[in-house]
Amino acid sequence: MNILVTGGAGFVGSHTIRKILERGDKVICIDDFNGFNNPLLKEDRIRDFPADNFKLYRANITDFKVLENIFEYNDIDLIIHLAARAGVRNSIADPRLYSEVNVAGTIHLLELAKKHDIKDFVFASSSSVYGGNKKVPFSEEDAVDYPISPYATTKRAGELSCHTYHHLFDMNIVCLRFFTVYGPWGRMDMAPYKFTDLIANDQPIEMYGDGTSERDYTYIDDIVSGVLAAADHVQQNKKVFEICNLGNSQTIPLKKFIGLISQYLDKKPKIIKKPMQPGDMKITYADISKAKKLLGYNPQTSIEEGLKNLVEWYQKEAFGKY
Repeated sequence: MNILVTGGAGFVGSHTIRKILERGDKVICIDDFNGFNNPLLKEDRIRDFPADNFKLYRANITDFKVLENIFEYNDIDLIIHLAARAGVRNSIADPRLYSEVNVAGTIHLLELAKKHDIKDFVFASSSSVYGGNKKVPFSEEDAVDYPISPYATTKRAGELSCHTYHHLFDMNIVCLRFFTVYGPWGRMDMAPYKFTDLIANDQPIEMYGDGTSERDYTYIDDIVSGVLAAADHVQQNKKVFEICNLGNSQTIPLKKFIGLISQYLDKKPKIIKKPMQPGDMKITYADISKAKKLLGYNPQTSIEEGLKNLVEWYQKEAFGKY
């Protein structure tokens, strides 16, 4: 199989590609290597992928003509669309950029999939679409009509665009709502990497709120297993449209999260307390019963094991480099 992975040099993308290559399939990767995170980290994520099964295009999904050429010159069986501008706070600062990449870019890919009769599509959404939802755990049946950040708005728009193309053109699509993905080679702007880096370098960390906010942290290997299960699902079924949560279905308070990183680094954190930020959610908590039933999704990694793996990777690969 030839699988197109957008955002393939990103955190989830690079781990997904590694597993696809291990399965014996071929990958066409699109990534623009923008400066949102250190481009060197992106280069290192994909540095050992075999050239015979891995084709890289350094391109932006907002450039329709470039995308059109990629689709013309490659026989694509399946699209796993992970490329996006990520992060709640940055989306508040630059909502137009987020709309161009996350909304228009997604429609570009759906339109080209339609044109080239590529029926199978997996889209990476986000738990942020649940906004200020008070009911926990978050279920796919919950209303998501009141996003609290531009990032969340763009991800919900992506889901709606996917449904439109499914309805009009019989495309088989699964949208996956990721819940706070972490692990080795993770995004530098997210708390798991950022806190590890700051504590390791004896720098203060900013804790937003009183430390009681909770996140459903999901280890990268578990997320990838869900992505590949969704890819298998769209290929094995016709006229499919589904939205599934991919989380760990356990919440961790911020204070405990910081404490575990400090424990594994054997360092005491220097904490600066800050007020909760606009757009931040008090809690994320995934109901994963649908993903378990539909995709056979079954996360295996505890927060203790996952953070230990992250810290060990950081000390070996990242300390002083990125």
